[in-house]
Amino acid sequence: MVKHPASTPSSPPRSPRGRKPYPPASNAAVKGFSDIRLCPATAETALQAAADRLSLPRSNWTSERFDMLALSGGAAGGAFGAGALCGWSQSGTRPQFAFVTGVSTGALIAPLAFLGRDWDDKLRDAYTGGHARSLLDPRRLAPVLSGGLLRGEALEALITPFVDHDLIKAIAREHARGRRLLVATTDLDSQSACIWDMGAIATHGGDAALKLFRDILIASASLPVVFAPRLIDVEIDGQTYQEMHVDGGLASPLFLMPETMMRWQKLGRRLKGGRVHVIVNTVLDPAPRTTAPNMATITVRSFEAMLRFSYRQALNTAVTFCAARGLPLRIASIPCLPEGTNLMNFDTPAMQSLFETGQSMALDGSLWTTAVPSQGFERIRDALNPR
Repeated sequence: MVKHPASTPSSPPRSPRGRKPYPPASNAAVKGFSDIRLCPATAETALQAAADRLSLPRSNWTSERFDMLALSGGAAGGAFGAGALCGWSQSGTRPQFAFVTGVSTGALIAPLAFLGRDWDDKLRDAYTGGHARSLLDPRRLAPVLSGGLLRGEALEALITPFVDHDLIKAIAREHARGRRLLVATTDLDSQSACIWDMGAIATHGGDAALKLFRDILIASASLPVVFAPRLIDVEIDGQTYQEMHVDGGLASPLFLMPETMMRWQKLGRRLKGGRVHVIVNTVLDPAPRTTAPNMATITVRSFEAMLRFSYRQALNTAVTFCAARGLPLRIASIPCLPEGTNLMNFDTPAMQSLFETGQSMALDGSLWTTAVPSQGFERIRDALNPR
């Protein structure tokens, strides 16, 4: 559980330079919004309410199956996930997901993936239309004391054309049907993951909901040091504070559902008959080669190594969770990167290539690796949970 400083709203801590202080208690809320997030600090009291909020009535579905989709981070590798989803639609086998989660670039994909194949054209344009090529433009360099190399406006400019009132309304409609869209950020002040219920935010409607929705997506994709963090205003008893949120991948490179939910004993019954699909927007296998002794190359190689280790650990957690609950699990990931390219390359041709890789793999049937089979999982579950 997160420990907060021993202060009270009536006597707030002094503001650090350039921002309001972090809230002194765990019950801070975004002004005008309620029940929109699950944080470890509030897990004990929010668990039952969260379970009720995330229960999904199957009677509202077009299919008997309960399909979950988890989208990982991976910077420019998100183009692979976008292509995989579009190719999956073209194959005619893509289900409607009851539950979609996203982190970092996966958070940017998640709203469009949640809304389904009718939004694939927007998803394709977002990753191959040249919108991302200016992200690392030197003209977007931020002031020295801003907290990042690049201005927050870089991500804002990327997201704004695709996240509008029409998208918010569509997500609110699907949320009302019982479907859930969750996005993770990292609360840098408390050093913990924060899970946001994006459908609940969309349900509020209006400009405030649109701004918060965008802010969370920007925060989730704000790789520390590269992009400036996002400050989100919260309040306690009328006193305003600020939380600093950055890339959700710091705390959770991918997630199937809030950590508190995964420990809930009754969860297995609610998910019975479901299927889990994970799209990892990076290369999982090591790529041995001589690393040039310069800062840029060392930084990129270090970033890639960090991703591989963290994603393997996250996938191990997902496999254990699914096997223990009898949930079939399939995983897709980038097979390899061409020599000389990396996941911080936002040039349009490079992203187009990644998109086409994901799309072609989905169409030729090579996209998925079965981590937990749809049959015979009882043996795996019993081995993990001996009596």
